[in-house]
Amino acid sequence: MSTLLLAASPVAAAGLTEAQVRDFAGRQEKAWNARDLTSFFAMFTPDAVFIDQTRTPKGELIPYGQSDRTKAKAMAEKFLAGSTSIERGVIDKVVIAPDGRRAVVTGREITTIQTGARTRKVCADTQQTLVLSRGAIRSKGQTDTVTRCR
Repeated sequence: MSTLLLAASPVAAAGLTEAQVRDFAGRQEKAWNARDLTSFFAMFTPDAVFIDQTRTPKGELIPYGQSDRTKAKAMAEKFLAGSTSIERGVIDKVVIAPDGRRAVVTGREITTIQTGARTRKVCADTQQTLVLSRGAIRSKGQTDTVTRCR
């Protein structure tokens, strides 16, 4: 039955398109900004990996941490319990694999965070790999590299 659904899916039949990838990223942003973590994390594969890091002025990467989907959701719930967060993303590049079943998306995020009376902006370069999974687009996780806001 699932094979029939996969074959019948327009995404599965034709492979990923840039428009579908951009739409997916827009839905991710919308779910996050609505604080709909159930929908947001449902867009990721069960084995998704989330990596947070920063880049020094010399170009060195300093890791902050790595999480699986369950841990990332718990951390997001804790963060949003005490703060509001609005993200605005820009996709810089979409590279779709020749077979159309994977895409690497690179871009930037500007996040405005308000905690009590304090408001701050955090900027990051982002990268995630999207895959077709059971006829739907899912993310294998995301790497956020904190950068200076430009």
